[in-house]
Amino acid sequence: MPEPTTPFVLSKIGGSALIFSPNTLLSATRQKKEKLGVALVGLGYYSTDLLAPALQQTKNCYLAGIVTGTPEKAEAWKQKYNIPDKNIYNYETFDSIKDNPDIDIVYVVLPNSMHAEYTIRAAKAGKHVICEKPMALTVEDCDKMIAACKQAGKSLSIGYRLHFEPYNLEMVRLGTKKIYGDIKKITAGFGFLIGDPTQWRLKKAMAGGGPMQDLGIYCVQGICYTTGNEPIAVTAQEGPKTIADKFSEVEQSLKWQFEMPGGIIAEGEASYGHALNFLKAEAGKGTFELSPAFNYGGMKGKIGESPMNFQNVNQQAKQMDGIALSIQNKQTSIVPGELGKRDVKIVAAIYEAMGTGKKTTIK
Repeated sequence: MPEPTTPFVLSKIGGSALIFSPNTLLSATRQKKEKLGVALVGLGYYSTDLLAPALQQTKNCYLAGIVTGTPEKAEAWKQKYNIPDKNIYNYETFDSIKDNPDIDIVYVVLPNSMHAEYTIRAAKAGKHVICEKPMALTVEDCDKMIAACKQAGKSLSIGYRLHFEPYNLEMVRLGTKKIYGDIKKITAGFGFLIGDPTQWRLKKAMAGGGPMQDLGIYCVQGICYTTGNEPIAVTAQEGPKTIADKFSEVEQSLKWQFEMPGGIIAEGEASYGHALNFLKAEAGKGTFELSPAFNYGGMKGKIGESPMNFQNVNQQAKQMDGIALSIQNKQTSIVPGELGKRDVKIVAAIYEAMGTGKKTTIK
């Protein structure tokens, strides 16, 4: 099965559709700087095991610098990736990155509570920004991040890798093009059994919440980009806490139900207590689904009982290349800050509904 080649609606933000054709974007004319330099801020698992290796495969950007508070990590990365001393920063020297022409993009890969601060500081330093999801802990912080990047004349993108992944793009095409008619029901779930009980993802002040922030946001995205619609209202229920030593501050699991335009039934689930990984649409003339849907690799999908046959890609490399190319060609990112803000707003409504036990309108 070939990759989709015709433009389609990827998602809607406040009623405005984002149109994206992967082939069109990737074939756009290159301008001036052949490769944009990326500085990774925060050298945890995602940077170390996924982003840095992906940046060895990218065509439009490369690993130019790092920001870390751990001298041992700085030295190890310097040796492994041949990073010059002038491109290595800590959190105290971060703002001086403004004087470094090697670095075009700052990729914020820090705990959720730090996203807003470092996005704003990067923008003030005159750098384009990629910020990991969730964009921030509050809609107000999202607004400040968007405003800072606009004031600086710099691009702001959110690290939504699945917008560049062929199996999820096929779900978008099938759903928004109504290949099998109108979607009647869509369900999504993402979960795993979380490990280290001391990690920041289980600290409310740093994470903002539990699996909803980390995993549920993928389900929110999947529901929105497959249907091409945004939820109007939500009800939600917290699951039981069966692992006492890990969930004193955040939820272990939750389920939610969206009220969608056109009467579409939409349900999601996120969990740190058990494994689940799927996105399924039931339309008038057939079904299409992914399982697993949200992994870093090894995606599988089917239409009815027929398998989807796409090549698995390095999602992080595709994402960073796509964002870098949009910057080079002065195009709007397909994963802009406004999209991140929308999802923060939806997640906040889910938490409100879970806390009150009542339906919450998503304004």
